[in-house]
Amino acid sequence: MGELKWYVLRVVSGQEKKVKSYLETEIERSKMVEFIPQVLIPSEKVYEMRGGKKRVRERNFFPGYVLVSADLSNGEAFHMVNNIPGVIGFLGGNGTKATKEPVALRQSEVNRILGKVDSIDEFEVKLETPFIKGESVKVMDGPFSGFTGTVEEIFEDKKKLNVMVKIFGRNTPVELSYMQVEKLD
Repeated sequence: MGELKWYVLRVVSGQEKKVKSYLETEIERSKMVEFIPQVLIPSEKVYEMRGGKKRVRERNFFPGYVLVSADLSNGEAFHMVNNIPGVIGFLGGNGTKATKEPVALRQSEVNRILGKVDSIDEFEVKLETPFIKGESVKVMDGPFSGFTGTVEEIFEDKKKLNVMVKIFGRNTPVELSYMQVEKLD
């Protein structure tokens, strides 16, 4: 038996859980557990605010990818994984899909990915969107420090907010980062 290494599988984005389920079922059915002992979707738990309620959901670190611990010296394992519905193929290597020799992840990469998953499980679930539209906030930093306003728009990707601040008796929209404001209780 060869050596177990971690490989990255490209899968149809949004179908990572389905692919993982198919893979695990097929591994059991084909009695390939010794060649493919572990299938992993690196993810983290995040809070999000929906309708004023905090919800926890899982978010993938790498959408469109699944990690597989496998010994591919057995050609059957390689062939079986490649023929799972939703699998595009292994990441790395040259040649056609059928002949491509996949490139294994370096141990340092595996440790970093697995460490990231473990540390998030151990510590806390992070808050993805700490603000809600319509919420009152106080500006703590910048030229509008000390002003209060209402959250009008949230830009999660940039971690910024559009806040409506009353300046000289007029409502004025101001773009601020999450760090420049704090919630009013």
